[in-house]
This record gives sequence, structure tokens and C-alpha cells, in this order.
Amino acid sequence: MKITRPAPRHHPETIIALIDVVFFLLVFFMLIGRMDATAPFDVAPPVAVTGADMPAGGITISVAADGIIALDGETVAPEDIERRVQSLLVAQPDILIRINAHREATLRSILPRIAQFEAMGARDVVLVVTPPGSPQ
Repeated sequence: MKITRPAPRHHPETIIALIDVVFFLLVFFMLIGRMDATAPFDVAPPVAVTGADMPAGGITISVAADGIIALDGETVAPEDIERRVQSLLVAQPDILIRINAHREATLRSILPRIAQFEAMGARDVVLVVTPPGSPQ
């Protein structure tokens, strides 16, 4: 009696190798590609100056953590600050405006004021900051 072995069956091609290639290509293009939007022109961000002396003169606008505003040490209603600063800018167009905000004050209480002062014609608006490592 002669036993014959069945002919070996051909297995269909697996796509595992193709999946590996696609995965490697995906990783490759993610590593070499830029994920951020690039500007169509050169952008140089401003440089913060810490440790330098503040310029003398000008006015100081203080913003508390809860949004209360003071002008040169005197509490001012938010709707009156624009009028008071405008009158100071008319008298002295080159006046320095110094904004001293509490570290927990929200940006939405500070940034609109800076834009407002610049729209009024203020040339120098300085935001007072605390250098890293300074006592709180």
C-alpha cells in the first residue's frame, strides 16, 4: 500500500508586510513634517526685559486679582479709566503707561486695556512682570 501525501496548499499572501510598510511611512512623514502653521513672513517675537530698571515718570495702572483698577494709587471705576487716561494723553502725548497687574489677574482684564490705550495714541505701554526666582 502506497500512501500519498496531499499536495501542499498555497496560502494566500498576507497583507501584514504591507501594513508594516504603511505604518513606517506614516511615522516617517510625521517625524519629518512640520505640525505648526508657518508664517508667510519672518516673525521675531518680543523680548522680555527683566532685571532692568523701570523708566521713570508716567502713570501706573494697577489691576487687582479680582479686576479692580487703580490709577496712580487711586481706585477708578472701569468705565472712567478710559476718560482719565485719554485726558492724560492729551496733556502729555509721550507719557509712559505702566500696567502693574496681580499675577492672578486674568488676561481678559488686561489685554483689552492695552489695546485701548494704544488706540488712544499711547506710544509706550509697559507691563510690569516679576522675574523668575523672585520672592512672591
